[in-house]
Amino acid sequence: MEYANLMQYASCALVVIACLVFGVNIAVEVVKKLFPKVPTAFLAAGLSVALTMTAFFAWAAWKQVTVLWYHVAAALILGVFVAYAAMFGFDKFRQALDRLKDWKK
Repeated sequence: MEYANLMQYASCALVVIACLVFGVNIAVEVVKKLFPKVPTAFLAAGLSVALTMTAFFAWAAWKQVTVLWYHVAAALILGVFVAYAAMFGFDKFRQALDRLKDWKK
């Protein structure tokens, strides 16, 4: 595989992951109001895996790719990464912004 193609695939993958994390954050905020007793971490994990798997199967259908078991396993692992980023990435980003605001004062 050529280096340019690898970089193109990597940048597309990062954009897809960022979009999935953003979508999960929005979905968690909406669903959290519908099910207030369910812990947010469980909602984020479940929605991350569900959204990632849905996006993967939609992509596979669009590209007419034969889905194999290891594709599904990779999508599940990606769903876990999206869940981690959705749960902890936003909190860390907000903390960094708060520190930056405090530093300016």
